Amino acid sequence: MLLLPCPFCGARAETEFVFGGDGSVAPPPEGENASDAAWTEALYFRDNPRGAHRELWFHRHGCRRWIAVERDTVSHAILRAELLVPSARKDGQA
Repeated sequence: MLLLPCPFCGARAETEFVFGGDGSVAPPPEGENASDAAWTEALYFRDNPRGAHRELWFHRHGCRRWIAVERDTVSHAILRAELLVPSARKDGQA
């Protein structure tokens, strides 16, 4: 079992979290105008990296916040964790 370091709650068992997927995946640059093939590539085809990898986790049974975790896929060591915050809008509004 992994112990994930929540920035608010401290180290917690992975059973308190929901895996949110690969933290390095971005949507197609065309956005909603992207082809089905581009969306299929972005959503379903993944590399299986060896070494440091960024993952997203939701702390369902704790503070209910999203965190980004950098984990070594060979040793499963947690290298770092940080709170995910919404990015600022381009127009400067909150």
